[in-house]
Amino acid sequence: MTDKITHKGGCHCGTVRFEVQAPADITASRCNCSMCSKTGFLHVFAGPDEFTITSGADALSEYRFNSGVARHLFCKTCGVKAFYVPRSHPEGWSINANCIDADTIASLTIEEFDGANWEANVAKLRAEHPV
Repeated sequence: MTDKITHKGGCHCGTVRFEVQAPADITASRCNCSMCSKTGFLHVFAGPDEFTITSGADALSEYRFNSGVARHLFCKTCGVKAFYVPRSHPEGWSINANCIDADTIASLTIEEFDGANWEANVAKLRAEHPV
């Protein structure tokens, strides 16, 4: 198992901040579903004990659609979605690699995920990225 370090990050305006435990060498998933492709979200999955909102929780706005399982959370000030509760991992979190402060990232590898065909591919995603 890869050692994890504490990464910090947040939204564009800095109102919403978080900490996440993840390796220094990050592997993120780029999804081609309708939501992720429009927002440029790069998924770094974390369990509930590996992620903390450190400030700005009261500045988040929530959006749900389709099944209503995913909790898309946006900063009310700048509109950035730095993290959310994904349908694929409703017990955990997905953090946008683009919103992690760069100073603790040693490397970033991006893997493709076919979220446009979510039902056919979600089991593999869960197996490769358990939380």
